[in-house]
Amino acid sequence: MSERKATLVLIHGAWAGSWVWAQLTPLLQAQGYAVLTPDMPGSPRHPAEPETVSLAGCVEHVLDCCAGTDGPIVLVGHSGGGAISTQAAERMAERVAGVIYIAGMMLPSGSSFAEVVAEVVKSEPAAAGIGPYLQWTADRSASWVPVEAIRKIFLQDLPDDLALAAAERFSLQPEGARTMVPVWTQEHFGRLPRLYVEALQDRSVVLATQRRMQALVPGAEVVSLDTGHVPQASAPERLAEVMAGFISRHASVA
Repeated sequence: MSERKATLVLIHGAWAGSWVWAQLTPLLQAQGYAVLTPDMPGSPRHPAEPETVSLAGCVEHVLDCCAGTDGPIVLVGHSGGGAISTQAAERMAERVAGVIYIAGMMLPSGSSFAEVVAEVVKSEPAAAGIGPYLQWTADRSASWVPVEAIRKIFLQDLPDDLALAAAERFSLQPEGARTMVPVWTQEHFGRLPRLYVEALQDRSVVLATQRRMQALVPGAEVVSLDTGHVPQASAPERLAEVMAGFISRHASVA
């Protein structure tokens, strides 16, 4: 009997878009996985009404994208996409075989990333990450990151030409889809297998913050990659290998 491969849903973080998965996606597809890379509401490729630019709106979009799929689903959240992955897993836990966080926001139920950072920054000022570099619209309803800050904080481990090309694709980020607080239960999200992929050289979600989230939401398998904040761009082959190992253990259906 042939093995049914999982569908992988790759969820990008703030200021980014589906383009951030461009190097990783073909590697996963070559292993036989179906891959979905939705753009979240409020991103340039998914314009949306303000009321849908929220955690709830992002989750509804993920659920809509998954509606036509068959077989197990693995949710993959990079950075802020981790909060969306958590809430989507809570909503459709019966279909989800696992959740993968890539330097992602794996948050306790009812807590925000800002709350986690506020604790870590007391002992590690670098945990402020990208925050001090943000630029804001006049009403502070959206933010953006200057190109040089993107290269310094997000993409320092990429060659200059590739870092610059990627940096120029980052966009304005509405606050409604950035300041997200997932609410989950042990009966749904809490029982699902999880993998946390640490980025050891991350200057955005610094390692101390990543490990604080692992302590607050225990139970995930952990793999460390010696990369910056975006390993899907700087080490896609190694990341694909790590992901495939987790998926084969938890999401294969005969």
